[in-house]
Amino acid sequence: MKQIKYAVVNSQFSTENLSRETINILNNFDSIVQGVKPLNSRQLQQLPYNIRELSHQLTDNRSERRLGYMNENIQLSSYVRYYTWWNLVRLTRLFSNLSPECFPSKESVCIDLGSGPLTVVSALWLSRPELRKVKLTWYCLDVSANSMALGEDIYLSIAAKTAATSGAEETPWKIIRVKGSFGTAIKQKADFITCANMLNELDQASTMPPEYQTKKYYDQLKIYSGANAKYLLVEPGVPKAARTLSLLRGRFINDNFRVAFPCPHALECPMNGFKSYTGSKNKWCNFAFSTEDAPAKLLKLSSMAKLPKERAVLSFISVSNDFNKESKNLLVKIASDSFYLPGNRTGFYGCSKLGLTLVNCEKNTALKSGDLISVALNEEECASLPVDEKSGAKLIRL
Repeated sequence: MKQIKYAVVNSQFSTENLSRETINILNNFDSIVQGVKPLNSRQLQQLPYNIRELSHQLTDNRSERRLGYMNENIQLSSYVRYYTWWNLVRLTRLFSNLSPECFPSKESVCIDLGSGPLTVVSALWLSRPELRKVKLTWYCLDVSANSMALGEDIYLSIAAKTAATSGAEETPWKIIRVKGSFGTAIKQKADFITCANMLNELDQASTMPPEYQTKKYYDQLKIYSGANAKYLLVEPGVPKAARTLSLLRGRFINDNFRVAFPCPHALECPMNGFKSYTGSKNKWCNFAFSTEDAPAKLLKLSSMAKLPKERAVLSFISVSNDFNKESKNLLVKIASDSFYLPGNRTGFYGCSKLGLTLVNCEKNTALKSGDLISVALNEEECASLPVDEKSGAKLIRL
């Protein structure tokens, strides 16, 4: 089989675009929270236990969870010191490796849905320094007023710590907190709409399948949107959430929007999670990175809470009509961890305009989940690629 040349166009979770200042803030996020909402020594001692209890409420015991659970001090403090910290690690890596076209470039109205402790807002401030000089009005929507209030204090503390490098004496971002659920009216139409982990919570609270729910989500997103709005939707990398995002992707494409990331094409999604969330075998679109270089104090806290985390996983879509991804070569988005192949080779599943794609490469090839690669194949060569018997994927040997 002919060996094909390739190049990595984008690495989804590289830390190279994060400044030393940002990494230092992430490494010491617990100190920022302690400065905003301090705990005494006894409360700090109880923190790992409280985090573990909250984890049960968010997973196996979620049916017992109250809608306004984030208004309760112990749970909110535990959430911010653990989940917000991990979410900042995930989101800053993701955001810093997206193209500038995915974000506002001028004065804009933004809506962060299911904002919680303003994690998306803080992550954007940390990961996209060029946005710190842009006047953004953020409508942050959540059912928990306490969570948003704490989140704004954390964001302002982070902004103050970056004042010397932000290029402005005061943050140009205006925060407007709106207490309410998804669907609550917002006074202005948005140029940029974000959410993180909100659709997954809505899905968990519903017995209806994603196919039904997604139409409601999409219709409401359009109500919030101004002309030429951009969207950045991030969810946990679990099958049902990935299915929801895949269905939303289809609706955006049908309305002539461009899905800038992660998709290398606008055709049918070969990893749409159609069967996965019901328990059948099927691939869903998600991306992961190793946590070995995550903040040491966060890894220690995770271990103490008996919630060790070796991989951070997410699913997402970025929608922007400003983005153009035309390429003469075949673009393949790596969407799996590596796995063993016969002949001392390594395999990765990926997504391309050919559908599900199996990349067969040398054992020590430094590809990672989330990498976008450009493969030197023309249309004729693509059409003649062999098919993997087990998965039905087009097979590319690098």
